Amino acid sequence: MRLKNKTAIITGASRGIGEAIAVAFSREGADSLLVGRSEFDLERVAERVRESGRKAVPFPADVTREADVDAAVSRALDEFGKVDILINNAGIGSFKSIKDISLDEWEQVIRVNLTGSFLFAKAVLDPMIDRGQGQIIHISSDVGVRTIPKGAAYCASKFGLEGLSGALSKEVRKLGIRVGSIRPGMTDTYFNDTKQGASEKEGWLEAEDVAEAALYMASAPRHVVVDELMLHPVIQEY
Repeated sequence: MRLKNKTAIITGASRGIGEAIAVAFSREGADSLLVGRSEFDLERVAERVRESGRKAVPFPADVTREADVDAAVSRALDEFGKVDILINNAGIGSFKSIKDISLDEWEQVIRVNLTGSFLFAKAVLDPMIDRGQGQIIHISSDVGVRTIPKGAAYCASKFGLEGLSGALSKEVRKLGIRVGSIRPGMTDTYFNDTKQGASEKEGWLEAEDVAEAALYMASAPRHVVVDELMLHPVIQEY
């Protein structure tokens, strides 16, 4: 079991990639605190985790609120005594031209995708530094290193996430903390209120593919840093 007795905080865990990571991690021996907006869906995912014999704590929270983030990390420490892995997965999208997107829409994408990841990374640093070990994984996107039409807000948030990930990695690597980002291409989830399994998504990556990448990154030997992974379905031109 590659993550035996490890503990993880997973944001955006109520469905899609976050749910797949929670299930994959539990299969490999990890307990988890599941963060998301839907209490009902978090409990459903927690039951899937518990089927593997691991602990799961649903924690409804808003990743853009510092008080919620601090409370989530405190709950994980109270429940498990440590945080080995943080998965910053919570994310939203708004795909409009610059002239059509409102300031509120722009700021919400940045708050969830970038500021939420910053807040969680900041909150877990002290307990990880105290133990001299830890792993922070950002679920980014291939548009964190390229651009697409009508994707200014989403691209900006993911470019920023790549900057956060890279800078943080340089700050904490010598303290025993590894930081990395995973950049999936087209992935079949409920993202942006689309339907998972829709016919137009045939051949796309599945959430479980991204979960396997997260598992690979999280379970690398301690002397190895896997700081970047890019995933694309065969059908996607890059």
